[in-house]
Order: sequence, then structure tokens, then C-alpha cells
Amino acid sequence: MAEGWIDVHAHFSPPSTAEERNGRWQAMREARFLAPEPFHWTVEGTLAYMDRTGVAMQLLSNIPKTVAALRASNDYGASLVSAHPSRFGLLAALPTDDPTTALAEIERASTDLGADGFAVTCRYNDVYLGDPRLEPMWAELDRRHATVFAHPDAYAPAVQGRPAPLLEVGFETVRTIVDLLYAGVLRRYPNVKLIVAHCGGAGALPAAAGRLALLGADPWVPNPHGLTQAELVDHLARLYLDTAATGFPSSLAPALTMTTADHLVYGSDSGAPCSTEASMETSKQSLLAFGGLTHRQRAEIGRNALSLFPAVRTRLDARAVPA
Repeated sequence: MAEGWIDVHAHFSPPSTAEERNGRWQAMREARFLAPEPFHWTVEGTLAYMDRTGVAMQLLSNIPKTVAALRASNDYGASLVSAHPSRFGLLAALPTDDPTTALAEIERASTDLGADGFAVTCRYNDVYLGDPRLEPMWAELDRRHATVFAHPDAYAPAVQGRPAPLLEVGFETVRTIVDLLYAGVLRRYPNVKLIVAHCGGAGALPAAAGRLALLGADPWVPNPHGLTQAELVDHLARLYLDTAATGFPSSLAPALTMTTADHLVYGSDSGAPCSTEASMETSKQSLLAFGGLTHRQRAEIGRNALSLFPAVRTRLDARAVPA
């Protein structure tokens, strides 16, 4: 059983009314996400789940699509950390459709909210993370040696009649990370520690890594920054991958061909409407049984995040010291 694990992929929702939750539920069903009832996240329910399953801390993220809602969500997330400093951390959301606003939120989240890191959406209001307008944002995150969690848009429209969280989130993740590669972002800003959700898009990015290495630097591929085959391999290897809904050999084996075991971090996808306790535990138990890792490596996946979030380690260490 996992004990004392750090969960880097956990969502939260600010307080809402039953009417608001019902409205979101109806919108989800129109997008072919056929949830049987409205989703309701609570602090108490989340803490109880963490206690049952050996999770010491969750790094919380939530990325609304308007600046006002995003700032309010970050404020609420910071209040949760303040109330439960040894159980929650905050990955402050950034509005990546506007670099000036994103820079302001980086400063506010760091100075006023004490954020542990940042959360970004692969495509936020139709702007991808590799958009050249976001260069100042990446430069500032690099200057701060920030840890950034990249998550796809799970509320995108259905594709071919199927809800985005089933498959499209994986494809969007792959498109986005490959775009960051060819835009030169990963070359120019090596101090940013980037965690890619769902083991790199449901394991799709690791599965594509060999093809990228084989063909990606060939002369017929547009390559404006002249990335070499070796650079493509190196940039992918430096990414961190969480295990949310992907604790299976079909995702983990390719991941270990793209990067190393110390770049795998535990994620549950807790707090998302598509996650149930049964699905989260099935993924984790499969991870714990995966033969492609040693017993020690499997255990360390639950603690690898501590190297990315030093303030989290400090808070947990303070909790462990007797009064």
C-alpha cells in the first residue's frame, strides 16, 4: 500500500451553489460527458479519501477560463493551503491567453498566495502553450526555476461523439508538447520543470517519442530552430510525467523508454468528474504491481515530487517534528 505519497494531479472546485453545479452538469452532458449526476467537490470528502489511501498531500489545481474566475479560484486554493498546510499545496492557475495577465498572476501567486508551483492548460481559450506571444511568461517561469503542471482541456467539445476526457485530452497533450519542442521553448527555458499530465497524454507522448526521434529532425519536417535528433531525445527525457489514470504497463513501459523512473510522479486525478475512487485505486494498484520498476522505484514515485516542490517538503517536515 502507498503511504505518505504526494499527489501532483489533484483538482479542486471553489464553493458553488446547487444551481451552478446543475448548470455545469447539463453542459457536460451536452458535450457527451454523460455523468449521472452533478459533481460536487468538498474539502472533507477529499481529506477522507487521502486518509484512506495513504496520500499525505495533494497539489491542487483548477484552471477556469476567465481571469476573474481564475484569480478567485487561486485565492480559494491558497486558503485551503493556509487551513491545511501539511495536506494541500497550490499550483496556481495562469491565464495563458494573455502574457501580461499571466505575468501579473505569477507575481501575485508567488508573493501574496505562496503558491508551490503553477498550472497551465495546453490550449487556453484557443491559445496553445507554444504561442510566441507567451515568450515573456516562459522567461519569467525559467527565471524563477518554477515547476509547472501542464493539463489538457478536459472540458473541450466532444470529438466524434465521445467526451474529451476519454481520448482527446491525450491527443491535445501530444500536440502541445511537440509544439513546445519545435517552438524552441524547452531549449530556451531549461530551468522550468514541466510535469505533463496523464503520463504524457494517456501515455501517447512516450509512445510517439521514438517516431519523433527517428523522423523529427529530418529535412522534410519544418524545424525553424534546427533541433537535432539528440536534442529532441534530451528535451523529452527532461519532462516529468504523472501517473493519473495511467498506472498501467501500456503507459508506464513507453514512459520509461522516454525518461527515467525518477521523472515519474504520482498523480490520481482526484477531484475530476471523470474519476471515481475505484478508478483511482485501480490505477494506483496497477502502478504498484508494475514489473518494469523495482520495488524501491515504485515506492519512490509517490515521493519524487518532493524534489520539485521544496516548500512542500518543508511543510511536511515541520508536521513530522513533535511539538
